[in-house]
Amino acid sequence: MAKKIILDLDTGIDDALALAYALGSPELELIGVTGTYGNVLVETGVRNALAILELFGRSDVPVYTGIPHARERDGFEVLEISEFIHGVNGIGEAELPDASIAARSGSAVDFLVESVKKYGDDLVIVPTGPSTTIAAAIEADENFAENAHIVMMGGALSVPGNVRPWAEANVNQDPEATDLLFRRAKDVTMIGLDVTLQTLLTYEETSQWRELGTPGGDFLAVATDYYIKAYDTTAPHLGGCGLHDPLAVAVAVDPTLVTCLDINMKVDTEGETRGRTIGDEERLNDPVKTTKVAVAVDVERFLKEFMERLSGLAARVESPVSVGVQGR
Repeated sequence: MAKKIILDLDTGIDDALALAYALGSPELELIGVTGTYGNVLVETGVRNALAILELFGRSDVPVYTGIPHARERDGFEVLEISEFIHGVNGIGEAELPDASIAARSGSAVDFLVESVKKYGDDLVIVPTGPSTTIAAAIEADENFAENAHIVMMGGALSVPGNVRPWAEANVNQDPEATDLLFRRAKDVTMIGLDVTLQTLLTYEETSQWRELGTPGGDFLAVATDYYIKAYDTTAPHLGGCGLHDPLAVAVAVDPTLVTCLDINMKVDTEGETRGRTIGDEERLNDPVKTTKVAVAVDVERFLKEFMERLSGLAARVESPVSVGVQGR
């Protein structure tokens, strides 16, 4: 029986790859997507999620618009570095037509809360952007905090951050939200830079998608080539692009892909280290640990499964949607 999953996406390139991983995984039933801000404005992310779902023949999956900015802010503007890495449109300037289906009119927070009530242990929630909407769901309903199973992409425990020496991008957007998530939610797995920067994709893999000769393969190749090119500039020592968000979805499918440290976590919300994810010294000796932090990953097995799932999805879906590249 497939495990139900909700993705909370700020749909940039690696979010798109995570969405494709979920669609290509027979172990998962994607019951919904909630949109957040981060790589792009929330409206752009929702638009991208809808377009990708239609590209892969899954317009039946409902998409809800989440909270558009951090808890302590009145608005949000996309960072210049985010546009450099993901493109102005968030998907590497790959052109996808607007989906024929619009986002649902209901509340993303209500959808999350009601889904946990309905499905309980059969549901996993995977946030791949700032934790703002997830934190709002925790505050809205104690049942959500107690019973939601969350596998989040964000944070860094044993390696430096990627936007500041001590802060990872998703957490840095809304440290208060991630801190609340760590302190209140009862089952969190943190998939941070410790492991995601070990999972790298290169032009060799994207060429395999292009050779499929399908709209899905073209989209995956165009968007990911843009992402790899950005990494060639920002982190040339890696030799590829980090598969941050797809790894979180993969762990939702198969937790044995990573080795975790059981630890109660917090986020620094003040001072010079604002945005740092670190163990909570006040809960260090609590017998119950509410967070698992991934510190090692089976890279070879993950990359094999990643390519099998995305290539299989791109090859078998006969989409009428064509993929272009802006400016060409």
